[in-house]
Amino acid sequence: MRDSSTFSILFWLYAKREKAGKAPIYARITINGQRLNLSLKRSISSKRWGIRTQRAIGNTDSDKELNLYLDQEYAKLFQCYQDLRLEEEIITPEAVKDRYTGNFKRFYTVEDMFQYHNRNLFHKLKPNTQKGYITSQYYLRKYIEKEFRSNSEKFYVKQMDYGFLLQFESFLRCTKPKRHSQPYIGNNAVMKHIQRLRKMTTLCFHLEWIDRDPFVKFKQHLTKTERGFLSEYELEEIESKKFEINRLKVVRDLFVFSCYTGVAHVDLLQLSKRNLVTGEDGSTWLVTKREKTGSPVRVPLLKKPKGIIDRYKELKVCRKSDTLFPVISNQKVNVYLKEVAEACEIEKNLTFHMARHTFATTVTLSNGVPIETVSKMLGHNKLSTTQIYAKVIERKISEDMNVLRRKLEG
Repeated sequence: MRDSSTFSILFWLYAKREKAGKAPIYARITINGQRLNLSLKRSISSKRWGIRTQRAIGNTDSDKELNLYLDQEYAKLFQCYQDLRLEEEIITPEAVKDRYTGNFKRFYTVEDMFQYHNRNLFHKLKPNTQKGYITSQYYLRKYIEKEFRSNSEKFYVKQMDYGFLLQFESFLRCTKPKRHSQPYIGNNAVMKHIQRLRKMTTLCFHLEWIDRDPFVKFKQHLTKTERGFLSEYELEEIESKKFEINRLKVVRDLFVFSCYTGVAHVDLLQLSKRNLVTGEDGSTWLVTKREKTGSPVRVPLLKKPKGIIDRYKELKVCRKSDTLFPVISNQKVNVYLKEVAEACEIEKNLTFHMARHTFATTVTLSNGVPIETVSKMLGHNKLSTTQIYAKVIERKISEDMNVLRRKLEG
């Protein structure tokens, strides 16, 4: 796109528009096979025009003046092209025309898009969402480097089209996740990266950095996933398992605490004694606010989570950080939980978020707690979000009844 050998300027006569014996003169700018015709605001009789020389062929003063003018305009157009090359701007016939006519519009790079987004919108995002954008931007930089042998400082937002999006999606599907053990990025994770790119390009469209939204024809396809949770038996296995390694003990305790409270990992790390209050019924309640949505959460503490809190209240590291539990990153917790699952002979993909699902299904809904109450304790803003777990319970009831049916009717 920036190769000077593909650039040419041709002066030609638009004979079909001849009026009063004169036809208008146009300049044809060609770059990489792309053409654009530009009126030069001059006209001449076709009899006095040299097709090969692209100039007037007479010797009159008006012919000489016209040829001098055409030489000057040729030099101006060529200089506009050279300026674009030196400034490493995106080079198209339209860009040369805009520079020539004084309507030059700056072309913004992908790095400009990242910087504007991060400078103006980053502070409005939750920490985990910020990390997601940083990762998505990392993958986009890698894709541009690999596919176009360029970098995000020289690749323009205007160059992103439908084909670019399809290729980026394909690149992500063949890429090993940055911080996970899976061989490739999963479908829904790929769609999440695409979704973040979409939000950034939409921002560019609203800022009038680009003339059209590249996502107009792009369709996202999310795979419906089942909400994994532990059965009552599996939860008891984890609770009763004796671990010799201290880090596994701690992670098991954090996981079990979440199974009986529904508190997400990011919220659990911020819990302190200030989050423990005495309710109107005289019992201890856990009162906090979800980091993800800002929704208030109030959960009466059962005997087991209270016992786990007592186990760590005198721990030096907790007293120093003024937290109820030791701080362990989500990444490490999920790695250690794989060891916990293996030790307990649980074949499910054990993650910390599964504790929240277990609280909703095995601990509460399966034991008759109304769905409205469960929704409040989970900090959901919509009851429909909690109803996903109710469907899981319905399926479990159906499976249990099928077992009973086989026994009675078999």
